[in-house]
Amino acid sequence: MQIHFIAIGGSAMHNLALALHDKGYKVTGSDDAIFEPSKSRLDKKGILPEVLGWFPEKINQNLDAVIVGMHAKGDNPELLRAKELGLKIYSYPEFLFEQSKNKTRVVIGGSHGKTTITSMILHVMNYMNINVDFMVGAQLEGFDNMVHLTEENDFVVLEGDEYLSSPIDLRPKFHLYQPNIALISGIAWDHINVFPTYENYVEQFEIFISKITNGGILIYNEEDPEVKRVAEAATNPIRKIPYSTPSYSVENGETLLDTPEGPMPIEVFGAHNLNNLAGAKWVCQNMGVDEEDFYEAIATFKGASKRLEKIAQSKNKVAYKDFAHSPSKVSATTKAVKAQFPDRELVACLELHTYSSLNPEFLKEYQGALDAADTAVVFFSPEAVKIKQLEAISKEDIEVAFQRKGLIVMTDPEDFKNYLKSLTDKAKFSLLLMSSGNYGGLNFDDVKSLIAE
Repeated sequence: MQIHFIAIGGSAMHNLALALHDKGYKVTGSDDAIFEPSKSRLDKKGILPEVLGWFPEKINQNLDAVIVGMHAKGDNPELLRAKELGLKIYSYPEFLFEQSKNKTRVVIGGSHGKTTITSMILHVMNYMNINVDFMVGAQLEGFDNMVHLTEENDFVVLEGDEYLSSPIDLRPKFHLYQPNIALISGIAWDHINVFPTYENYVEQFEIFISKITNGGILIYNEEDPEVKRVAEAATNPIRKIPYSTPSYSVENGETLLDTPEGPMPIEVFGAHNLNNLAGAKWVCQNMGVDEEDFYEAIATFKGASKRLEKIAQSKNKVAYKDFAHSPSKVSATTKAVKAQFPDRELVACLELHTYSSLNPEFLKEYQGALDAADTAVVFFSPEAVKIKQLEAISKEDIEVAFQRKGLIVMTDPEDFKNYLKSLTDKAKFSLLLMSSGNYGGLNFDDVKSLIAE
């Protein structure tokens, strides 16, 4: 098959391109900007566009399909040419469904935790030498790509994102997968540029449940009141399995999970991650993995990239980075690090970087999110607010929204770097850096020097 990607450089798009190349398809693509690591990875496989830009002449009748990414606009010249020729045009999730129509589809949805749960499932399957197809939103240890597609594997495990599918398909991605086994980890309002009200956002999960195949399975986090309500209200003919956080303890900075065989040390920590683990266990059991085997495998899971990822550690200091940006995830991640190292000062730094987090109307959702930290820092770039064409926000707006006594608010990248350097004077601390950005140019490798004793 010959497939052309419009906007091939995106994180998800380039991984799908690599997966199809590995499957033996002929892959071409275009984009107006391609950054690392996409650039090097595409180049290595010989599918990096030679010249940046859009070229309608690349679109011809020999193509079996065109896949269009969210980065492309509706008036993209290549997209217009594909329509003119009557070619089959897919969004990213549409094509994934097309590739997995004859497989058992396992879809992990939720406002938070879905990457971690998907990663846990894939780690267990890999450990047990069970081959599955997959799409996950983070790079995993032991996996070359974030997407893997074959003809022969029985299962496909998909991270179910609720964001829009493409510029010409405004349905949430996870509405297109029609799962046989589905999981919902949590519902907390996000993507307010697309879902302007909380009710509108919750409705997307109700639709997701309605798309589960008849006789399928819904695994849901019963500790989340909204998830519980939506799951229990569903009337389609499916089996429902609730899950909750398992019992565990923390001793000397190590988390011990209670299992039928006794307490078992695990690499991940925090109540939210233990809750994720419980959901992953139910999914794996419904994919044929015994409980005992699951525990053996999950003991070696170190986490997904940028999800409570340890940057550096010494005897009395530790630093983590985390992708957390939604209020619920910020709160859960901050609590997790404090609970893991209760005798250390926790310095929690949050960068407001996404459209939602920089929206003045949404800011109030962050009230209390950093309360578990001993020292709380919020960084934002006024320039990023301008680029996103949002209403200007001030330090005072941040302080009012967070309702956090002693909150430190910063807007200058150099001031933030100097603040981090000042932490070296402390004898004992935990540092948590939460962002989907990089604090205006912070090199995370530089953070390692702060942790040296």
